[in-house]
Amino acid sequence: MPGWSGFGLRGYDVRAHEGLGRAGRVGEAVTVMISLRGVSKQFPTSSGAAVNNLSLDINEGEIAVLVGPSGCGKTTTMRMINRLIEPSAGQIFVGGTDVMSQDPVVLRRGIGYVIQSIGLLPHRTIEQNIATVPSLIGWDDARIAARVRELTALLDLDEELLQRYPGELSGGQRQRVGVARALAADPPVMLMDEPFGAVDPIVRASLQAELGAILRRLAKTVIFVTHDIDEAIRMGDLVAIMKDGRLVQCAPPEHLLSAPADAFVADFVGADRALKRLALSTAADIATSGEAPPGAPTVAPTTSLREVLSVLLGSGADAAWVAGTGVITLAAIRRAAAKP
Repeated sequence: MPGWSGFGLRGYDVRAHEGLGRAGRVGEAVTVMISLRGVSKQFPTSSGAAVNNLSLDINEGEIAVLVGPSGCGKTTTMRMINRLIEPSAGQIFVGGTDVMSQDPVVLRRGIGYVIQSIGLLPHRTIEQNIATVPSLIGWDDARIAARVRELTALLDLDEELLQRYPGELSGGQRQRVGVARALAADPPVMLMDEPFGAVDPIVRASLQAELGAILRRLAKTVIFVTHDIDEAIRMGDLVAIMKDGRLVQCAPPEHLLSAPADAFVADFVGADRALKRLALSTAADIATSGEAPPGAPTVAPTTSLREVLSVLLGSGADAAWVAGTGVITLAAIRRAAAKP
């Protein structure tokens, strides 16, 4: 991994994976980047286990979302991966190496970490904040400066912001800087603890789409924690629903919505599961050749079926043009929503 040092990546567990998620193709051999095996955490002040015998494999390049009600153990699980919390039992492997065999400081420097409160250092400039980990692991000034500007461009930050301080930026800008800082040393793994919780809903939706695309393009393996099932479905290749410290169901979003494991999962996902499934497909996926009636609205090929449905219902039309692709109809959307 370019730009990365000091973190063991030996001993990958490579296995055939019938990939249902967005990170791989069916039948493609993949690498398990993060593996939790029978992991538990018992806090001395609590009568029950915060995490109870949890086992989970996350493949290289996947975004895995831990989601569940408050107190379900999702944040504790994530923090055991970089040893901010020590497990009481079980094993955690990152890149094939047991995290308990590593110096925790070295381990944390090798894992990107983004938190809800962002955690930027208020007395340091944006450039200095982004450069934090590369400076700690000994990169030279020229390499750090080049990386900072590379990430500034990647995350659509104006270079004039680099000499400002965190208090001078908007919430969305600070969140982008937090992600840039976590990516700065090019770690293979990212931990994101409710990273969009501190920004307003409109900014949050755009950040979810934009940063999700960036993380997939960079092929980062991500553990993402949220309490919002809509965010989990939007962001995740894999969604792990937790309750009372246990893993209740872990599946790609499409499977989770079409086949919830039990009544708790069905209730947590919500009664509008069909609408949520429409958000996972685009107009281009079901567009066909043909013609729409005069005055029909036009949508982009990348528009989600849920958004197309909203456009059609709002305009009173039965069909829409899909720019450069064809036509999409209400009937086709209904069929897509009804698929098992």
